[in-house]
Amino acid sequence: MQENMVVRRHGAVAEIVINRPEKMNSMTPEMTQALLGIRQDIERDAAIRVVLLRGEGERAFSAGSDLHSLKTYQTAWEFRARTDYAMVVRDFTKPVVAALKGWVLGGGLEMMLGADIRVAGKSAKFGAPEVLRGWVGGGGASQMLPRLVGYGQAMRLLLTGDTIDAGEARDIGLVEMVVEDADVVDSAMALCRRMAEFSPIATQSVKAAVRAALSMSVEQGIRYENELTSLCFASGNYESGANAFGKRTKQD
Repeated sequence: MQENMVVRRHGAVAEIVINRPEKMNSMTPEMTQALLGIRQDIERDAAIRVVLLRGEGERAFSAGSDLHSLKTYQTAWEFRARTDYAMVVRDFTKPVVAALKGWVLGGGLEMMLGADIRVAGKSAKFGAPEVLRGWVGGGGASQMLPRLVGYGQAMRLLLTGDTIDAGEARDIGLVEMVVEDADVVDSAMALCRRMAEFSPIATQSVKAAVRAALSMSVEQGIRYENELTSLCFASGNYESGANAFGKRTKQD
């Protein structure tokens, strides 16, 4: 049986591939559990510093939940207690770059929102169609979209279910980069490799500080940032960073 969740190691970068292209990389509960196990393994592996997340094939990054699999939940309470794949992505402490081609819909959009940097191909199309089906997304779209693109744009996407193309997604701040489809994975991997060269304490502290800014006051966030800076200094990063900076300035 073909694995629907695949992990490939590229030095300090772990590439996670949603491998169900015949179903537009839609997610099942079994795939969610596999993704959870992958995340736990990556978090425990100190040699992995950055994660690349992508979907197999050209048609879709992910169309979200496999609607047939939703029938496996017998009650609303059982559904409420599920493990959500978008939250699994969001819970990575290491930086995550999403490489996006084709359709990015529903839970696929929420998975993308759980990443830290998004690289889209020109073919990519984004949407939150849950309202058209009579529900609201349960993986964080209502919380993450307004923080990323602002209240008005978030409401436009969530209340209409409309899709937008990659150019508009970049214009409103939904993705950070748009490249040719053939270059999506290479561009995302180049970002991952660059970040993997840095101290993992530094990159994970940056992520923790910025994520804290989404829920803390400015005063609380600055205090938290100072604590993280002190942690980096205590680990010896200040000395290595200062030495590297000194070498670079001498060369310049």
